[in-house]
Amino acid sequence: MTFGLFLIDKPVGPTSHDIVAKIRRGIGNRRVGHAGTLDPLASGLLVVAVGQATRLVEYLITSDKQYTARILLGAVSNTYDREGQIQKGSLPEALSRQAVEQALERFQGEILQRPPIYSAIKVAGKSAHARARAGQTVELTPRPVTVHSIHLTSVDLPIITIDVVCSAGTYVRSLAHDLGQELGCGALLDGLVRTRSGYFDLSETVSLAVLEESFNDDTWQEFLIPADRALPSAPVIVLDDEDVRRVVDGASSSRMGHEEGIHRAYTTEGCFFAILETDPVNSFLRPQKVFTDQVRPLSPVNSNTQQ
Repeated sequence: MTFGLFLIDKPVGPTSHDIVAKIRRGIGNRRVGHAGTLDPLASGLLVVAVGQATRLVEYLITSDKQYTARILLGAVSNTYDREGQIQKGSLPEALSRQAVEQALERFQGEILQRPPIYSAIKVAGKSAHARARAGQTVELTPRPVTVHSIHLTSVDLPIITIDVVCSAGTYVRSLAHDLGQELGCGALLDGLVRTRSGYFDLSETVSLAVLEESFNDDTWQEFLIPADRALPSAPVIVLDDEDVRRVVDGASSSRMGHEEGIHRAYTTEGCFFAILETDPVNSFLRPQKVFTDQVRPLSPVNSNTQQ
């Protein structure tokens, strides 16, 4: 059974959902999901889970992200990027690299950020962008996000380029807009590349064109990476057949967790088949997610042989 991740270099143009749809058709499997949306304007690393690996998306989607963002100063947009209705202004004569760097410092750390109204955030069950496009008034509440680092990498006014490492849920479009307000000249996002997502890097990706070609000649499996790479820092535990059976049946393992939190569980054959969590009461490892498709048929009960 297909069980793994694609690391795709998404081009500008298609939506993240478009990419998912292409993969579903290409591999003939409906069970496909991405781990963090990239807008059509954005390119770069898109992590896509396939098969039972879609159950790992909740761990992937909350990871920190890194971006290279190109920002146009002296203009504003209702979408906070160049895809919207743009109103151009002018730059302050005294605007300097130092002034921009000082302004950027104010956005580092934990900040309250108001998301763009043209976003997928739900408002009373309907996406904010759908309400905005229908002419409805949309008011989104600022939310806490963390900008771990933000650096100015180039200045060619009115364009600047920044490198941002931030928590999940951070809108770089909002960062661009808010920076423009801070500088008093307005700003919008002119281009965005995601260079890192959690433990994955843009250098590991396959282009969408190459992946689509692999669907035609049925070689796409070579681009599928192991699902357990989603949780490289989780401790590893190897279980014998008896404990594998217990976990598959939904019971706790007879093994005890020596570290708090989740563990990656493997069969003695080296197959990643479950995520277990240390029970805080008795320290036994209880199943959180079991990937039953990955477990070979086991011998009848009462076999205590560790293979």
